[in-house]
Amino acid sequence: MKTKKLSRLFKFIKPIKKRKFSSFVLLVVILASYFLGALSSFAFNKLVLQVNVGEGTVIAEQGINLSKIQAKVLPQKGYKVKIKWSDLGKKMIEDGVIDEKKLANAIFGKDEIPPQFKKYLDGSKQKEIIVDETTAQFWVDLFWGLGLANKNPILEGGSMIEGGNTANFASTGGWTLGKQEAMSLYNKFSYIPLSQEQQKRVKEITDGVYRPCCGNPTSFPDCNHGMAALAIIELLVSQGKSPKEIYRDLLTFNSYWFPQTYLDIAYHFEKNGINYSSVDPSKILSKTFSSAMGYQTIKRQIGEVAWPVLQGAGSCGA
Repeated sequence: MKTKKLSRLFKFIKPIKKRKFSSFVLLVVILASYFLGALSSFAFNKLVLQVNVGEGTVIAEQGINLSKIQAKVLPQKGYKVKIKWSDLGKKMIEDGVIDEKKLANAIFGKDEIPPQFKKYLDGSKQKEIIVDETTAQFWVDLFWGLGLANKNPILEGGSMIEGGNTANFASTGGWTLGKQEAMSLYNKFSYIPLSQEQQKRVKEITDGVYRPCCGNPTSFPDCNHGMAALAIIELLVSQGKSPKEIYRDLLTFNSYWFPQTYLDIAYHFEKNGINYSSVDPSKILSKTFSSAMGYQTIKRQIGEVAWPVLQGAGSCGA
């Protein structure tokens, strides 16, 4: 009797064991799939994604939005920079620093300056200027002429004078938009008078600000962008702007003069979890990031990032 009962009990338990075993196997499979999926997702997020856009390839790490970065660096509306331009354009034309027809041909391919730019050359009391993709070349050329012709100690000594090669730099020998040759205009006119304290501030800022076309600080303005940046700093210091405001405004100009460079630098920060908009402009403009060598180091770290086609003024010629 006991034997029969044990036999029936064994028959009942056996399927339960099978069912428990099957459930256990199923649970292991589910957990394994989950962890493998999570691991794959983690690995995927670390991989570089390539998305074809037209003829180029946008390369970005997972989670980085290139359009948002571009909007931070180069907003569609551009920037309004508060600079009292006054009659500087008119003075430069009267003094032969700028030949209006040459300027028009170089930038616009015609003999006349368009009305929206003419107001900066006719003596109108302009209190701000717009910097965007369409005005970048105009401003680099206008400030280049101003930096070249304005009398300042930075042009009277230091690297621009040492070695006797002053006339052979890109910022001097490359200036072809005046009514006279560059060296007859060099360091000649007192367009931006500065106090001793203001000049000291100009020197401090120019020593720490770089541009991606070379490895020199703005205190050695051997190219057009350097000479233009020098003029901007002189003008903003003379008008009482703080160093913080000057660095911010200067980064604005640099960004439109070298759009690819500053988009890549912004990408570098965002890739490392840093909001580009929160980075101190003086840090971005330093040798570490904005010099030719600094930028190349960043470029090697991030690789190629194909941004939309942009207009700009990256060339060091007129």
